[in-house]
Amino acid sequence: QVQVVESGGGLVQPGGSLRLSCTASGTIFSITPLGWYRQAPGKQREMVARIISGGSTNYADSVKGRFTISRDNAKNTVYLQMNSLKPEDTAIYYCQVLWGGHEYWGQGTQVTVSS
Repeated sequence: QVQVVESGGGLVQPGGSLRLSCTASGTIFSITPLGWYRQAPGKQREMVARIISGGSTNYADSVKGRFTISRDNAKNTVYLQMNSLKPEDTAIYYCQVLWGGHEYWGQGTQVTVSS
């Protein structure tokens, strides 16, 4: 079956950078739509960035110009490069894979932005 695993979260100071990685198995990775979502305490889960097979991307307004989503099909991996991080970016970040009419999620990786 489909398995999704995120990594790369951690503690970073405001203005710093992190790169999240997500590796998926059990799909034809090159044609799977992929996304990054986040959920902060007391808030609804929100879409951060999405990328489709052709490379087109979509970002939440709050992260435009700061975050970049990319994919490496040879490595079955999608990345989220996060720059100029703000305390309000603190959340658990989840990787989403769409395959066979279903949504598959990783376990999440914690990102904390604090001095």
